[in-house]
Amino acid sequence: MQFPKIMTAALSVALLAGAAAPIYAERYDARFDSYPTYSGSDLELAVDNSGTHFKLWSPKATQARVNIYDNGRGGSPSETIPMSFQPATGVWIASVPGKQMYGKFYTFQIEHNGRWLNETPGVWPKAVGANGMRAAIIDLDSTDPAGWDADRGPEVKNFSDVILYEMHHRDMSMHPSSGIANKGKFLALTEPGTTSPQGLATGIDHLKELGITHVHILPSYDYNSVDETNLPANTYNWGYDPQNYNAPEGSYSTNPSDPATRIREMKQMIKALHDAGIGVVMDVVYNHTAENDGSNFELTAPGYYHRHWDDGRYSDASGCGNETASDRPQMQDFIVNSVKYWADEFHIDGFRFDLMAIHDTETMNRVARELKQIRPDIFVYGEGWTAGDSPLPAERRALKENVSAMEGIAVFSDDLRDAVKGHYSNAADRGFATGKPGQEETVKIGIVAATAHPQVDFSKGSNSKFPYASSPEMIVNYVSCHDDLTLTDKLRKSMPEASDSARMRAARLAQTIVFTSQGTPFMFAGEEIFRDKKGVHNSYCSPDSINAIDWNLKSANAEQYDYYRGLIALRKAHPAFRMTSAADIARHLVFDKIDSSRQPNLISYTLVNHAGGDEWKDIKVIFNGSASRQTVKVPSGNWKVVAIDGRISPTGDLGTIKGGKVTVPGTSALILAR
Repeated sequence: MQFPKIMTAALSVALLAGAAAPIYAERYDARFDSYPTYSGSDLELAVDNSGTHFKLWSPKATQARVNIYDNGRGGSPSETIPMSFQPATGVWIASVPGKQMYGKFYTFQIEHNGRWLNETPGVWPKAVGANGMRAAIIDLDSTDPAGWDADRGPEVKNFSDVILYEMHHRDMSMHPSSGIANKGKFLALTEPGTTSPQGLATGIDHLKELGITHVHILPSYDYNSVDETNLPANTYNWGYDPQNYNAPEGSYSTNPSDPATRIREMKQMIKALHDAGIGVVMDVVYNHTAENDGSNFELTAPGYYHRHWDDGRYSDASGCGNETASDRPQMQDFIVNSVKYWADEFHIDGFRFDLMAIHDTETMNRVARELKQIRPDIFVYGEGWTAGDSPLPAERRALKENVSAMEGIAVFSDDLRDAVKGHYSNAADRGFATGKPGQEETVKIGIVAATAHPQVDFSKGSNSKFPYASSPEMIVNYVSCHDDLTLTDKLRKSMPEASDSARMRAARLAQTIVFTSQGTPFMFAGEEIFRDKKGVHNSYCSPDSINAIDWNLKSANAEQYDYYRGLIALRKAHPAFRMTSAADIARHLVFDKIDSSRQPNLISYTLVNHAGGDEWKDIKVIFNGSASRQTVKVPSGNWKVVAIDGRISPTGDLGTIKGGKVTVPGTSALILAR
């Protein structure tokens, strides 16, 4: 199959991880299946009135100890505490009376196969020092901002009501034009009243003004590639190289050396977004680790947490040197308890799983099930593919093709993405919105959210050949994200002869398809003002000069921004675009018969009979991806014009059309309502 993404930090992780065979002899021992497991939520540190308690799951260690430090970096242990073993659970334990260890740091060490391995903060540190090499003992309650107990994200009735906005902390705030003081920090999104040089809203005020419902924030846990002790070096990374999964990234805090600061400031950001009516989705990368033998997983329970081939090599479905073994009980338990921790302690509203198909469907079903016990409206979605082969059988993988076996889980639609703008891996390739014929049926697959529809022939689909979603709430529609070219760059590469004005028309058409399709819409931050990344495909470690959003574009491309705002407002106001069942889509969405050999790049359909309970009885939606005008038949009657020729009015104030033969301008959408 064609892998639908370039793996995020592949190059940096490959350098760190290498491809050497594992060094631990029993790494791929079949006896992993017989290991005792421990499902308690108190690994690896718990502090209560009886003392400070350490628990390390390491069934095959022959000795284990805790090293106590006064500081997060440098120096020798002030104390070393031996641990005792509990064979029934595979857990090593040690306790210290009282709470006098608050402010200290610790690491674990195990003896394995006759030698002591390197120190590790374990797999469960929730607070860490600079660069995450030592875990910290802190009072988590002390990190709660004022009003935290009452903090709640926006209520979500249906996942199709969500409008996702994918952003990176630095992209949003680093450019000098952002007007934001805490550039590149969690606190950047806590600053009200920030403006561009032209006086237009930036930061959190921009998000409120735009109208999105949720921000999808790129990885914010503690990752490996940025030196938190040398932030003036201005290092950038997307963060797809996990180190400590349950502690916030220090480079996004104002003081990476203080374990409490990164936690408190991330909570402040989340509360500010919640106060603005915006939910927070966390991008999680449980599918691989930044290092192989040197990872916290391997230094804790050698061989267990990663998958291997029969010859002992790390399997590498992530494209980053390794993959984790979600199908093993302790790893599954880690993933489930980790997302539950983020939802409970940080009030996270949703989770986006990177390369989700590396995980098994059983694990993903348990993730969704247990999160909904915390809050019923927490949602989960992910990439329904891998970046390479895996020992996990295909029928067990959380692939997009298997999404109907995962209740409460959604997957990205590469069908709509590639059909609308052109294939992601070929910069010059065009799609439906840029005049490439033959993509109509694949676009229709996206419009009906990959659900069965009597007028959609899946056999003609470019990517998918059958209706793999049993509900539109299983599909996330998009045309671009942090991976690969931005939509702006893609249009510049695939439409080299066109002006930016013409490319913006294509962008409007592309996003109109996304935002009027069934399922959940997703957009990449800054594309509402036509941001680019200077043509860089994989900008995971490119400098801010490539990745930062230039907020001067908001004024320069004001019409583009206004169109996006109107598009979002239209979707939010009309449930016809947000139906929640495949049966309703099949009943209320009716495609017109169009001879694509005579009228290529033309799709026309009607949302009939108050679809989704909409106040409008009928909504006519027509997409013309051709550069030429095309004529369509519209039923007679008075129709309000909602969108025409690159303009939009969510209330239908652009005039009226009486039906009959209607001309649709090239590279545009026509939306009518009555």
